[in-house]
Amino acid sequence: MVKKERDSKFVIYQVLYIFVITVLALKGADLDLSRVVAEEQSVDKAVRDSLVVLLDSLYKQNVKFSINIDPNVKVENEELKQKLASMNQRIQTLAEKVKEIPPEEEKPEITEEQNLMQLPISVTQTFIQNTWNKAKNTGSVPTYILDPKNASKPLAVIQAGEEKTFDLTDQTEVIAKFGTREEKIKVLPNRPPDIKIEKVTTKMSGSDIYVKDLQRITVFTVTIIDERPDQLKITYTGPVSVTGPVKNNKGNLVYNVSLNLAPNENRFDDWLNKYGDIKDPDGRYKANFFFTVVDERSKDRVQVGDSFIFTDFSK
Repeated sequence: MVKKERDSKFVIYQVLYIFVITVLALKGADLDLSRVVAEEQSVDKAVRDSLVVLLDSLYKQNVKFSINIDPNVKVENEELKQKLASMNQRIQTLAEKVKEIPPEEEKPEITEEQNLMQLPISVTQTFIQNTWNKAKNTGSVPTYILDPKNASKPLAVIQAGEEKTFDLTDQTEVIAKFGTREEKIKVLPNRPPDIKIEKVTTKMSGSDIYVKDLQRITVFTVTIIDERPDQLKITYTGPVSVTGPVKNNKGNLVYNVSLNLAPNENRFDDWLNKYGDIKDPDGRYKANFFFTVVDERSKDRVQVGDSFIFTDFSK
């Protein structure tokens, strides 16, 4: 495309200089530009100097041109006439050449989104601090995942078409290097685990609530939400019986929790002697339990609890 632009400029310059020389020839063979016309009719000095520079440039390029002679001049210069005829033919050829040069096509502007799509790591990829991460290389060249603080040692080298798992610590961004290009990818914080406790029975809503009933059914479900549940340490305390976990349709861990206070009435009486003063605002007995979750990589620790309410061991 640059070559075509230069060709166009060259044609324009040639036509311009031919026009200037023709004018000079018609005015006489003297090439002193200051004497082509009367001083009061002459062009500005800056324009004249520009023409002189143009002519000098053409001479340096070994461009040969000729001068036509005013037909009123008594002495004809046959050589100049022949050169002028050749020059006219050359002008026609150059004019045809200009027509043949196709106009420059406008290149569509590459948007930021299109540029990002060239990244061989998916643009929807999410990297998280203090845990393992996966990345798939959809490009045709190896991709290097680099830590900006230590770019000499790749965190991972992912061959074309492959997926790889690698660990991150406290990086806020990583660099994906592929070929001669580099792209920065943001690393998100590893959020602390979230614990949700939900009561799933109406047994504790009546005026008479029995321990024996609460030990037969699921009273609460405990759901633990985290992006990396495999690196969590989960413990619980209190008079509870816990089953699980199972994963729900969102990949969260779910535990079923029942009361496990006393196998018989005598043991219930023993419990009353120790904790019988723990009551709710309505005077009913209350037994607390807690779930504690620790992320062993990020060291985040979360604890959430709830309470069983009852009035007696059994009817």
